[in-house]
Amino acid sequence: MALRTPPLEEQIEALRSKINTFIDERVVEMAKETPGVPAAILRNLLTARAGGCQCAQYLQIMKERGAA
Repeated sequence: MALRTPPLEEQIEALRSKINTFIDERVVEMAKETPGVPAAILRNLLTARAGGCQCAQYLQIMKERGAA
């Protein structure tokens, strides 16, 4: 029995969900380092650095960590 590959739309949505979770975790880390700064501001800072693209955000964060 062949495995069914999900449609591209489903794959993209699943990836975006994983990246959003990753970014949310990074925002929590940043909030510990910058108390008093709202999480929405921290998320916007991450977004601005990557031009609004979630995949680019992930890659930028990993690059800054030296993991990409």
